[in-house]
Amino acid sequence: MVYVFEPTNLALCAIVTVGMQLSFFIVAATCKFDKVTDFAGGTNFVVLALLTLFMAQTYEVHQIVATALVVLWGIRLSGYLLYRIIKIGEDKRFDGNRENIIRFAIFWIFQAVWVFTVSLPVIINNTAKNAVVDVTFSVLQIIGTVLFCLGLLIETIADFQKFAFRNNPDNAGKFCDAGVWKWSRHPNYFGEILLWWGMFIYSTSILDGWEWVAVLSPVFITFILLFGSGMPLLEAGSDKKYGGLDSYRAYKSQTSPLIIMPPSIYRSIPGLLKCLFCLELPFYNSLDKAGSAEPNEESEIVRS
Repeated sequence: MVYVFEPTNLALCAIVTVGMQLSFFIVAATCKFDKVTDFAGGTNFVVLALLTLFMAQTYEVHQIVATALVVLWGIRLSGYLLYRIIKIGEDKRFDGNRENIIRFAIFWIFQAVWVFTVSLPVIINNTAKNAVVDVTFSVLQIIGTVLFCLGLLIETIADFQKFAFRNNPDNAGKFCDAGVWKWSRHPNYFGEILLWWGMFIYSTSILDGWEWVAVLSPVFITFILLFGSGMPLLEAGSDKKYGGLDSYRAYKSQTSPLIIMPPSIYRSIPGLLKCLFCLELPFYNSLDKAGSAEPNEESEIVRS
């Protein structure tokens, strides 16, 4: 076993994360360059997973599997986001922020916190202390693996379906209702949340005492996507852009905001139950405040 500062290597992981994000921030801020931003986040997860596995030098099955899952997710996500930003050329999230070094830095600080916090289950799982010499997976590890793989599959399919939709010139000005987006307004976020809860469940077989802080990983990502910079901003933006379309209003009323389910089932659920169990939260709806632009041929929904 090799460790720096302390046996869990949490401090080392924090230092590596800050170092990586600071390095990419300097490049991005100096060159006014958007193309490394999301790539820096995804690859940081890969680095932490591999670093903790190799530092522990125990290489137990449950550690190798957890590392492989996170590496697969990180490579897929960072590769996809890098390819996407190269294709579109500029990240509109940073419009007005590139010239403000403080506001730009806040994003990178948040990204460092995101990477470190969400990586907690795999970091703790990979410590030498938690090396369990047992080739047989526990029930929780099996459940966690299934949830992670299912979430990764959903997120991957959703990302590529929307990317293909956006890159089709015939869909210019239209909102996406293709593939899994027909059954959820944010299927990629559903996959993201599912896979990190899966990784946490996977790690619970070896967690002890303070190590249960790993629950911050799925709680953090769920909170950010549901209440922070994820769904609230996207829902408000879509309502503003498409709120004048009857087809969009119909789509929103019959499509689950997060959990994938057939519209025929979602329509039949009472409003209170939608709010409590399907996360159809009041602040996701700003249609009354949305513009009333007249629908036109280029802004109508595309049915798959």
